[in-house]
Amino acid sequence: MLMMNNWLVDLFSKPSIAQTVILIAATIAGGIALGKLKLKGVSLGVTWVLFFGILIGQFDFIPLDNHVLHFVKEFGLILFIYSIGLQVGPSFFSSFQKGGVQQNLLAVGIVVTGCLVAFLLSTVLHIDLASMVGILSGAVTNTPGLGAAQQTYTDLYNEAADFLSAGYAIAYPMGVMGVIFVCIALNKLFKNSTQEGSEERKEEMDMFAVELSNSSCDGITLGKLKEILDFDFVVTRLYHTHSQFMEVPSDESQLSLGDRLFIVCKKSNAIKVEMCTGTRINMESRDWEYLDKNMICKKITLTKSDVNGKTLGEINFRKNYNVNISRIIRADVSIFPSDSLQLVLGDILVVVGNEEGIQKASNFVGNNKGKLCDPFLIPIFLGIMLGVILGSIPFPLPLIPVPVKLGLAGGPLIVAILMSRYGTQFGIVTYATHSAKKMLQEMGISLFLAAVGLSSGKIFFATLMEHGSSWFLCGTLITLVPIILAAIIGRFVCKFDSHQLMGLISGSMTDPAALAFANSITEGKAALSYATVYPLTMFMRILTAQILILLSV
Repeated sequence: MLMMNNWLVDLFSKPSIAQTVILIAATIAGGIALGKLKLKGVSLGVTWVLFFGILIGQFDFIPLDNHVLHFVKEFGLILFIYSIGLQVGPSFFSSFQKGGVQQNLLAVGIVVTGCLVAFLLSTVLHIDLASMVGILSGAVTNTPGLGAAQQTYTDLYNEAADFLSAGYAIAYPMGVMGVIFVCIALNKLFKNSTQEGSEERKEEMDMFAVELSNSSCDGITLGKLKEILDFDFVVTRLYHTHSQFMEVPSDESQLSLGDRLFIVCKKSNAIKVEMCTGTRINMESRDWEYLDKNMICKKITLTKSDVNGKTLGEINFRKNYNVNISRIIRADVSIFPSDSLQLVLGDILVVVGNEEGIQKASNFVGNNKGKLCDPFLIPIFLGIMLGVILGSIPFPLPLIPVPVKLGLAGGPLIVAILMSRYGTQFGIVTYATHSAKKMLQEMGISLFLAAVGLSSGKIFFATLMEHGSSWFLCGTLITLVPIILAAIIGRFVCKFDSHQLMGLISGSMTDPAALAFANSITEGKAALSYATVYPLTMFMRILTAQILILLSV
């Protein structure tokens, strides 16, 4: 019994890998449990792991293995950052197109303004710029920026930067609530504002049937009709009224007056199709099935990795399998099936044709959803390896006294973005189920916050007593000044409506709690602007945090 007691006392009183892992696990479990608590529907979520770790870490009688904590912190950061890159990568470059340009410019303005406010406050109040970066990261609720700043500071000075997390923790609550307060104000002030003058939102598709009545189309081929219209559209079914024959049309299919066509195109092009072909008629799927019971519509899922990255033009489903693709469903969004569209693992193809052709197409793409549950670990760890190598490369910058490194945050982020966007062109599978991505992201951020909290607990309360009020005020100004200015410019210059402004501000602050609140009062309409600015903003937050640390040298 005495030996058992000694063993138990030694486990919790002497620094060891086992003891540190137990404390990390307890911190994460306790913090996540506290994160389920909500005040008027708002919660700090996983950030409670940091606060719970700070609470445990302040006790001097709890020894910690700092080497284990350091590894857990850095590895957790890498996992989290890499999963963020995989998440935002596919939409990172497309977010600069069309209406996203103005929104991203305004979001970048919010990031730059926040950095300028932090720099001015550091100069005026004589607060160390490195400490101000911690306050800035909390004020904009950006944990990856905190991690990048800590890692850059450690590379520069070869010492831990736990003090940064104290400023982060002091400023974070107002960072969350400040954005929500601004969203409430926007909702009250501009609730009835319209989207007139705002940029174009993502265009939806239209699916409809027409009866060919334009005599100029009589006798021409479908391919010729596409040349005349000069924009992409798909004809999934063609019914020849006179011969009562249904076919899966190709470009060589000949059209005759009275033929019925089922068309898929962008909504903005629907009226042009009608004007060129004839009259829209009311025909639903069951009506087409009645005309030819051999013609069916079915959804099949791409699960073969060797098809990953191929374009629809390369595969040519119509020629090879006598079926047409009416649309692609990716992440619950319908995408127009242009020949240049690259397929990725997990895509759902809506196929029209006969049973035999659909079966052949199904065999080609796999259609085995069970395979999607298999983890594709090689690309993940290959990407992490390349990201760490990239992050370790030093390169000089003007006016910066030491060479700059992207670090363990920036390197994996860039590689993840590039792999998720262009990996398919090299046969690299970056697909992961939503739950797998979520697990990787939550595991990484939890490990990082637990290690940060435990290692900074001893200095947090001393910092709070010494600088608490001034740092909290700085954080409040860093939070509110940029987003209030952006709300004014966005509304009166860019003519954004309140939904767009709330999503844009939440995304520019990388604040999911604010997005959840904004969605609750906009019926989910704020999410589009959030997703539009989030990728670039996340990248900018990580990069600017490192630059400010370098300027503090």
